[in-house]
Amino acid sequence: MTVAAERPALPFARPNVLELAPLYDVLRREAPVAPVTTPAGDPAWLVTRFEEVRDLLGDKRLGRSHPRPEQAARITHGAVQEGPSGNYETEEADHTRMRRLLTPAFSAKRMRRMGEDVQALVDGYVDDLIAAREASPDGVADLHENLAVPLPVAVICRLLGVPHEHGDYFRDLSDRMATYSPEVDAVGARAEFGRYMAGLAEQKRAAPCEDVISDLVRAQAEDDTYDYDEMIRLSVGLLFAGHETTVNRIGLGTLLLLTHRERWEDLVADPDGRTDAHVEEIMRLGAPGDLGLLRYAHTDVEVGGVTVAEGDAVILSVNAANRDPNAFADAEAFDPDREERAHVGFGHGGHFCIGASLARTELRTVFSTVARRLPDLRLAADLDDIEVRTQHLTGGVKALPVTW
Repeated sequence: MTVAAERPALPFARPNVLELAPLYDVLRREAPVAPVTTPAGDPAWLVTRFEEVRDLLGDKRLGRSHPRPEQAARITHGAVQEGPSGNYETEEADHTRMRRLLTPAFSAKRMRRMGEDVQALVDGYVDDLIAAREASPDGVADLHENLAVPLPVAVICRLLGVPHEHGDYFRDLSDRMATYSPEVDAVGARAEFGRYMAGLAEQKRAAPCEDVISDLVRAQAEDDTYDYDEMIRLSVGLLFAGHETTVNRIGLGTLLLLTHRERWEDLVADPDGRTDAHVEEIMRLGAPGDLGLLRYAHTDVEVGGVTVAEGDAVILSVNAANRDPNAFADAEAFDPDREERAHVGFGHGGHFCIGASLARTELRTVFSTVARRLPDLRLAADLDDIEVRTQHLTGGVKALPVTW
């Protein structure tokens, strides 16, 4: 029986937080578009090869909505990416409006202006990390708790206009939202998050500020076709995506650098000149989550030698695509100087991540600052002992013990 005929079940077990399941390599070679079973028990197509993932990311024949939502395959029983979202009839127009509204807020120019603010935040959290180590009886501090989590939360709060003191609250909500364990009420957390954002939106309506939520509230009030619930969903999505992925990339990047000492020493030797290249390789090799990006076919699509029927669920494995040896020489190697730069860590095409400039600004500032201030940084635990989040959409570590 071939791999394609077996319909393996997601998620695939991985050796550790830095490596992918070996099955991905088999699928790329033998069945780059393969039938799988989702964690919710439904059928889907898993796409693993770089060429097909990149092309489908920009293919308008796929979307997040479904012509018959009640019949759509479910990916998880969580509250993020669990099934179809948006309006099938208006998805493209809604997406165009969203990009138009948000592009100025997330522009590279604005991110450069935010650079000083991000640097000040990073310096403050590195101070906290140093203080935590000094107060620890074993001389170990948690980089996840003291830097990787609070920094992206603080940055996205500032950009969107969320009170900083609410950061711990929405961080807990987003963590529960992205969990697809039956022991966690992810749907309830999503509903609570929506109520919180609706309350915040009404505060902005009464007293608008210079922030993204105020911009969205203003746009919704001026456009009869811009549904209020859609605006709230977008606000929740921005708050979730705007910090969750960066939290994980800081943790995974630290592990990629510190588990091979020569990588860290290369960065320490020239933080100003080497950080950009290291960040791009972290974006390529860092592999948060064990699923992929969910799409639904809006018409029959021929891809990778198979026909994906209209309405079928498609899971695009960015993690597998970014390690495709047909797209990247020595694809499993961490090589900041590689010639191939076109990873899909931020997506591709019309759905290219609108927050890419923000994420790059944060990652560059974190890794260059830590390399300068803590050049002797090292892990205080073996990689296999690093605890990871399971049954969670974005995965990542639970703690990252370091010392120096």
